[in-house]
Amino acid sequence: MSCSSRRRGARKKNEEVRGPQKIIELYIKVFGGCFVVLCVAVFVFVPSGYFGPLSSRVRGLFVRHTRTGNPLVDSVAEHQPASANAYYQFLHYVCYVAPPGFVISLIRRDDASLFLSLYGLVAYFFSSKMSRLIILLGPVASGLGGLAIATALEWSFAQFFPPEEKTEAPAAKEVQVDKKTGKPVKKSNPQSKNIKKSKNDFMAQFEPLVKMYESETGKTVRRVGAVALVLASVMGTRDFFSYSQMMAEHMSGPSIMYQARLQNGKVIIVDDYREAYWWLRDNTPSDARVMSWWDYGYQITGIANRTTIADGNTWNHEHIATLGRCLTSSEKKAHKIVRHLADYVLVWAGGGGDDLAKSPHMARIGTSVYDDICPDDPTCRHYGFIDQAMTPTPMMEASLLYKLHSAGMKSNVKVNPDLFEEAFTSKYGKVRIWKVLKVSKKSKNWSADPANRICDAPGSWYCVGQYPPALDDLMKKKQAFAQLEDFNVKKDDRSKKHYEQYMKAMDGKGSREK
Repeated sequence: MSCSSRRRGARKKNEEVRGPQKIIELYIKVFGGCFVVLCVAVFVFVPSGYFGPLSSRVRGLFVRHTRTGNPLVDSVAEHQPASANAYYQFLHYVCYVAPPGFVISLIRRDDASLFLSLYGLVAYFFSSKMSRLIILLGPVASGLGGLAIATALEWSFAQFFPPEEKTEAPAAKEVQVDKKTGKPVKKSNPQSKNIKKSKNDFMAQFEPLVKMYESETGKTVRRVGAVALVLASVMGTRDFFSYSQMMAEHMSGPSIMYQARLQNGKVIIVDDYREAYWWLRDNTPSDARVMSWWDYGYQITGIANRTTIADGNTWNHEHIATLGRCLTSSEKKAHKIVRHLADYVLVWAGGGGDDLAKSPHMARIGTSVYDDICPDDPTCRHYGFIDQAMTPTPMMEASLLYKLHSAGMKSNVKVNPDLFEEAFTSKYGKVRIWKVLKVSKKSKNWSADPANRICDAPGSWYCVGQYPPALDDLMKKKQAFAQLEDFNVKKDDRSKKHYEQYMKAMDGKGSREK
């Protein structure tokens, strides 16, 4: 072999080695540059107030559920950590094939596999913090699952149709030549010899397994396993497709109507919610205002075509806290506020996830802004049930929500007929609507006047809103929740005490007694 051939071979080998190094160096330069730019942007813009503080919703992605400090965020079921059942419900068999795919991607170590590995780790981390973020895990779990299945099928077919082995000419080795004699010099590397020896010793431990794998018996076992893998893949694909179709139909169907079975075994369609919204649409004035918990606000607006006091746009925490105060206060105190805000009050009843089950969250959200609801008790442990028989505490028993929910269903629960009048109860008792008596016409006219709307700009669709003057005394009791939610700013003594008590109570510390 000529010297020029040897040099070309050595150069080619060096280029093969330098290729991955160049890619790594490029990655370091690109990401390092982006990191420097990001640090400069943070250093320049954060002190100027250009970026808002991290909210509890963002904080909830990095801490345990019920530990964000915001009772409104903590009350939403989708904000809970994803459970094993939730993963299986939304990913099905992918839960079993994605982890092997992740291991395979780590072994391959190419660009595509590296992307899948990093994407999978990030998506799994955030989905484990909040169940609604399982949607982020869907695409990468499918990719990892497909990688695992493809690898298994390739191996299975290779047991019957082995690929042809490609023989490549050995790469030219770089030979050093003695300048004086012109003869090649043998180069010895003790370190490489030691590495090769240790590698051979390690591989020698698996030699019996390799022989068994290559034997005729091993070949038969491999082919049986290959057939089992193919059959399992076909059957699993069929089940997965059927399950996906079922989930698609279930999740795209109307959620306000569902099938149920009575105690006598009769199958029924529960249509109470649509029935209640249509009653509002057909039997109330077009300017009627409906108070309900914020969960149903969009349904009232979209189906009943009536103004709702709050909806799923939970940007205004303090407004929802005012709503929570109305529902969890005693009947007379609540009426003094409600008569200035609403014409009707809608409550979900009938058990399950009705308003009574959600009411402890209403009290917590309310007391985060109005600390006189549950003094020195941010989690309002005095508002709830005493035992498994759902015996209400004195505070709950006196509340407006409990009375509107249970009046007529429990013999000892009655609503003051001078304050509220039952207007509608759905067929199966899932929804109850009460008419507010002695509504303040002055406050209603004030709220309807466009001149009293505080908007970002003239003609803007977004209005901050304000309350009628009759509620000025109540508004003075309000505490700006931004102080509690924003953990980046210095809190005053009142905010700091509330936050510490809330966290302590959510950790199960403290007693129920005042």
